[in-house]
Amino acid sequence: MRSPAWQELLRRAEALARGGKLPEALRLYQLASRHRQLRAEQLGELVACLARSVRGAEGGGGGGPPGRGWGVFGCRKCQAFLHEPVSLLCGHTFCKRCLERGRPRAAACGLCREEEGGGGGARRLRVNVLLSSLLAKWCPRQVKASQLRHDGNRLYKRKKLHAALQKYNEAVSLAPNDHLLYSNRSQINSTLNCCEEALHDAEMACRLQPYWLKGHLRKGQALANLGKTEEALHEFLFCLAVDVGNRTAKSEAQRANVEQNKSLTEERKEVDCGGLGKSAPVTESEKDVAGDEDRSASVPESALLISEKCQLLKRKRYSEEPPDANVPSKIVKRDLNDENGSRAGNCVLFECVDPSDLECSLCMRLFYEPITTPCGHTFCLKCLERCLDHNPKCPLCKEGLSECLAMRKHCKNVLMEELIAKYLPDELTERRKLHEEEIAELSNLNKNVPIFVCTMAYPTVPCPLHIFEPCYRLMIRRCMETGTKQFGMCIGDPVKGFADYGCMLEIRNVEFFADGRSVVDSIGKRRFKVIQHSQRDGYNTADIEYIEDHTVQGEEYAELIVLHDSVYDQAYMWFNSLKPALKSRILNHFGPMPAKDLELQANPNGPAWCWWILAVLPLESRAQLPFLAMTSLKERLDAIQRILTFMSRARSR
Repeated sequence: MRSPAWQELLRRAEALARGGKLPEALRLYQLASRHRQLRAEQLGELVACLARSVRGAEGGGGGGPPGRGWGVFGCRKCQAFLHEPVSLLCGHTFCKRCLERGRPRAAACGLCREEEGGGGGARRLRVNVLLSSLLAKWCPRQVKASQLRHDGNRLYKRKKLHAALQKYNEAVSLAPNDHLLYSNRSQINSTLNCCEEALHDAEMACRLQPYWLKGHLRKGQALANLGKTEEALHEFLFCLAVDVGNRTAKSEAQRANVEQNKSLTEERKEVDCGGLGKSAPVTESEKDVAGDEDRSASVPESALLISEKCQLLKRKRYSEEPPDANVPSKIVKRDLNDENGSRAGNCVLFECVDPSDLECSLCMRLFYEPITTPCGHTFCLKCLERCLDHNPKCPLCKEGLSECLAMRKHCKNVLMEELIAKYLPDELTERRKLHEEEIAELSNLNKNVPIFVCTMAYPTVPCPLHIFEPCYRLMIRRCMETGTKQFGMCIGDPVKGFADYGCMLEIRNVEFFADGRSVVDSIGKRRFKVIQHSQRDGYNTADIEYIEDHTVQGEEYAELIVLHDSVYDQAYMWFNSLKPALKSRILNHFGPMPAKDLELQANPNGPAWCWWILAVLPLESRAQLPFLAMTSLKERLDAIQRILTFMSRARSR
């Protein structure tokens, strides 16, 4: 029997809710409710979808979105305004104190889980020099407030509560819209048994961050201290609605529920809430004022009853304050009249952001792909790589950066990229356009082609290279970055610098070493003639034109086939006559001799075996060079035949 229409609608609505499609699911739930009133248990998927929506948009679960309330200026671990920012090699930035937790072992990035020591143990954490100065310049009041907050935390841990409270009072006066300051001050007031003040601060934290779990937990604790058990229970249940697995919220909810039941059944005096205000904070990421671990309560209250109340509170809260999925999260933007612009506390005006604040100290241009070194200095990726080609030390402080060379992995600083994109979009567009023009110019394989001046190279023949000179490190890197993976190879010339003929090489693989050297596996591609010699950034370049063999037809082609077969057999016999040790070395370096081509003129460079035999013949480079310039296969075969005949006669003597 077919299911009733309302059940079909309900199933479809539940499927949409599970898939996160809240608006579509709500419409179907509404249609289903017109047929029959839905029970609470039938709305479970809808409630779960709403909770996920809230957590996604507002950062529920105690962790919150990166830099809750501070946008790019927020720490991704503690959600507070960045204090002594440290940028890891993975490109993410956190407060120094957040990274120091858990040391001396290597601290792992909270976002990508990569260890900041690159797997080699913990290193000394250095503050990002540029970012620290930018924060001090753009947001001086918030920087001062963050320092006062940390001072207050240290005093709190030393049980100097009144001194800690004074620090927080000063911090709040500097940053009156910092929710974290109110939350922590609420904890201090609770410890001092100033319950009304604690409640006021907790309410301010909740007002500034309505869906922040820790703020509601502080509010619940303050209400419990004041004997307002029912209201406290609502706050704790709301915390569980946001993060059902939070142990502290669950413990406090059970405790408050027991006290409420006692009050209802015995009609007795006010609830004794001593000690409730000193519970642990919610998240590991912000253990500023209370550093204890979450406590589990041994209360005989049924977990099922708590769960049912939590579900009821979810429906009540979300029906009163439906989340708007279309409203983007608010992030810090200098003086653009948004929430966080005012919250930052007298940050610098957006119009006053000087492009020179975000310039690389090496190229004196706007940062492009900014990289922060372990010593805390920031450079353009390409600028840093070029410096490391010459010296494995920081260009500014001269600290060793062999770790960066060994990793061969330079991750862009995410926060710096966001700052540039946010505050200097036009300048970034112009900088990106300039970079793309440079890449397009480097990608041209006819003009300003990079030339490696070294040895003879031939089409189809492997050419392994050991790269150690700084100029050639740069050249190889550019060949890889542009995607061409090609460069020219020429022998040296005492007058012109390099010969007029050469061969293009294609990079098949590059193996880098910890000291910056590399081994390049390349193979010959096309021959070329140099039209103009030039240089670029320390290495040679050239304008070139490519060379191809002329084709022949009829009787000439028939004669060419006969000559080709004869010379191939002669070359094969000569190679087989070599001593085994020499043959083995040749095979290891160049591979086996290629077979005869079925079509001699299919390749514009001619048969591959010709170039192979030229590479293994014991000829000087000057004697080999003319072969690259030949455009006649017959002429090349005749020359190879003469050389083989001469060598055979010399051996017989």
